[in-house]
Amino acid sequence: MNVTDLMRRTAVFNADAECTVSGSIRLTFAEQWARGCRMANALLGIGLQPGDRVGVLEDNSVEAADFFLGAAIANLVRVPLYPRNSREAHEHMLGHTGCRAVVVAGAHGRELDGITDDVAGLETVLTRDDGYEEWLAEHPPDDPQVPVDADDNYIIRHTGGTTGLSKGVAYTHRSWLAAGRDWTYGFPPIEPGDRCLHVGPISHGSGYLYVPVFLAGGCNVLLDRFDPGETLDVMESERIGYVFAVPTMLNALVREPGARDRDWSALEVIQIAAAPIADETALLGREVFGPVLHQLYGQTEALPIACMGPNQWFGAVDGSSPLRAAGLPLPFADLKILDPETRRELPLGSDGEIAARCDGQMDGFWNDPAGTAERMHDGFVLTGDIGRLDANGYLYVVDRKDDMVISGGYNIWPAELENVLTDHPAVIEAAVFGIPSERWGETPCAHVTEDGTTPVTEADLIELCAERLGSYKKPGAVVITTDPLPKSPVGKILRRAMREPYWEGHDRRVGGN
Repeated sequence: MNVTDLMRRTAVFNADAECTVSGSIRLTFAEQWARGCRMANALLGIGLQPGDRVGVLEDNSVEAADFFLGAAIANLVRVPLYPRNSREAHEHMLGHTGCRAVVVAGAHGRELDGITDDVAGLETVLTRDDGYEEWLAEHPPDDPQVPVDADDNYIIRHTGGTTGLSKGVAYTHRSWLAAGRDWTYGFPPIEPGDRCLHVGPISHGSGYLYVPVFLAGGCNVLLDRFDPGETLDVMESERIGYVFAVPTMLNALVREPGARDRDWSALEVIQIAAAPIADETALLGREVFGPVLHQLYGQTEALPIACMGPNQWFGAVDGSSPLRAAGLPLPFADLKILDPETRRELPLGSDGEIAARCDGQMDGFWNDPAGTAERMHDGFVLTGDIGRLDANGYLYVVDRKDDMVISGGYNIWPAELENVLTDHPAVIEAAVFGIPSERWGETPCAHVTEDGTTPVTEADLIELCAERLGSYKKPGAVVITTDPLPKSPVGKILRRAMREPYWEGHDRRVGGN
C-alpha cells in the first residue's frame, strides 16, 4: 500500500463530499483531487522525476493542500521548510536533501530571493503569487498515474541537530501510513464527514492527521494562523471533531473569554503532543472541552511511541500518577528504559534513557551515517529523553539526556544557539540550556563570557539569534559575564551545573505549559 493509491481510491468513493475548507473556499474530494493532479502535472512538466526532492515554504491554505496531494501523485518527496526558520536554515534543508525545486507561498517569497544561487542543485523556485489559479488551470487535471511503491520516500521532515544543523528524517509511504495509523489508534473512529481542524501547520505535527482524515472520507479544515478567538469560532461553527494542539495552544484556548459557553458537542478529540503539558492546563482543558483530551508522545525520529485517552489520563490508578505521565506504550510500539552509559535495559521504576521501536520510525538520518549511529541501538531509536515506566505501563518523562530545549512545541538544540552567539566578536564562549517559562513551558537561557572590550548587550545577542535562526529560537534570557564558564576537568562546559538552580522546586526537569 502507498499513500497515493489510497488517497486516489478515497477521492473516487467520496467524490461529492466536502474535502477541504480554507476560509470561504470549500472543495469536494473530486475538486481537490483534480487540483492535486494539475499540480502533479505542473511539477512533472518542469522536468522533475519520481523520487526527486521538492522543498515547500507555506502556511496552511488550499494551495498547501494542492501541493500535499500533487507531490504524492507525482511520486515526489516533500521537504517542508518552516516559516519561522531563518534563510540559513532554509538553505541547509534544501541543500543537504538535494532539492531540485522549491514551492513557496507568495507571503514568503522574499525569504527565498536568489536562493538558486546559494543552494547547489536547486534549479527552480515556483512562487504562488496572484497568478497561481490561472497558472494551475493551464495544467491538465488528468491523473498522470505515476507508479508508486510502498518503500518509495514520501517526505523528509527535519529535526534539530546536536551540531546546530537540522537532520533530515525520511518517511516512506509505508512508514507514513503506519505513523498515521498509530497516531489515531486510540481515537474514536474517524468517519466520513468528520472534520479535522489544522491550525498548526500541516508541514509540522498537524500534518500527521491530514492523511488519516482524508482516507476516512473526512474534511480537513485549514487555518493559516493561530488566534485563540478565531480558532474557537472555527471549531464551533465548522463542528470540528478532531484537532491537534501543542500545550501552548491549549493553554491559550482554555483561557480565552467565553470558551466555556460554546457548543462543543461535535468535538471528539483534542490531541496534545510535541511538548510536556502542565497539570493545570490539562485539567482546565478537560473542564472546558469535556473528556476529549488525548496525549501522544514521540519525536520525528520515532512516532508515535505512547499515547493515552481521557479515561487513562485523568483516571485514578493505584501505583501510578496518570496526570503526570506522557502516555501508555502503543500496541504497535516497543519501549525500553536503558542505562544511558551502558545501554543495558533497566527494571521497571528505574530512570534511564527512553528507547523506542515502531513502524513509524526512521531507518536513519538522511545522508548522515555518523548521526544515525549515535541515535540507533539494536533497531531502537534513542530518544535523548530520560524517563521511567511504572508497573502499570505509564511512561514518565523526567529530564533530557542531550540538553535539547522544547519551547512552545519546537525543538531547539543548545549547539545551534551557541554557534551563533560565539560568532559575535564580543563573545568568547557560550552555554545554552532550558529554563522554566510560564508562557512556553521552557525557554533557552544563554550564559556567555564576553571579552570585556567589545560592546555587547543582552538585546544585541537575542537579536542576533533571531536574525540567524528565527525568532522562535532566540534566548528568553542572556546572562553576560567576564568570568569563564564552569567546566569539567577535561574542559567540557558544565551546562547542567548552570541549569540546575533554575529548576529548584520542580519535580521534573522538563517544562510543561
